[in-house]
Amino acid sequence: ALRCRGAMWRGAAAALLGLAAACLLRRGFEPRARLLSAAELRRYRGAPGEPGLYLALLGRVFDVERGRKHYGPGGAYSGFAGRDATRAFASGDFSPAGLVDSVSGLSPAELLSIHSWLSFYRDNYEPVGKLVGRFYDENGAPTEALREVEAAIEEALKLQAESDQKQQQFPPCNSEWSSAKGTRFWCSRESGGVPRAWAGVPRRLHRPGSQGTPCVCVRSSGPPWGQPGSSQHRDRGDLDDPRLQQYEGCHPLAEQCVLLT
Repeated sequence: ALRCRGAMWRGAAAALLGLAAACLLRRGFEPRARLLSAAELRRYRGAPGEPGLYLALLGRVFDVERGRKHYGPGGAYSGFAGRDATRAFASGDFSPAGLVDSVSGLSPAELLSIHSWLSFYRDNYEPVGKLVGRFYDENGAPTEALREVEAAIEEALKLQAESDQKQQQFPPCNSEWSSAKGTRFWCSRESGGVPRAWAGVPRRLHRPGSQGTPCVCVRSSGPPWGQPGSSQHRDRGDLDDPRLQQYEGCHPLAEQCVLLT
């Protein structure tokens, strides 16, 4: 009985050692992301006899077989298959000259479009590897070009956040024009497509370096923007902001203003 019990313990110990060794081996030989050359990627355009249907965006390769009707031969976006056409995702240029991976000269808004598309593919398609070339080197490490693009996208995201914040502070007015009545500006709790708890009053907003003075809706009570906890204020909201100008002939607290032409 003792010999049997000892054999059982030795067997259990051997099994545990084998499991630990297997874990160590898996940790030491984790499957790395697949690296594809441009020539290899061209084989994945979804045609009969080809091994699959892939596309690349900023050097990330995705299996888009699920979207074959869009990306496969004859599909509206078949030009994206088997290549990295990052630029076209922003420009909409599906010609051979536009279906390239260069992003030089793209605007912040276009870079944000690329960022949005990359999120879309991450959420909807399986990533299969990296494309060796502009954005990843032969070891799969990010290149300087990729780091520059990512920094530019990060800056574009910051600019977008600042713009969204400005729209929350000074949402655009509603407006309408007629030859008989002139131009009417007015504020509501959803004017400018910015839902909020207040309507505001119309004011001209002067932005240094910008042409024109657009009509914006301004909070007329409470503390100034960015000072929600302030107890020392004149209960005038943002009416005292130096960038604002009142419309002549309109009551200072009127929610609408008509300019005769």
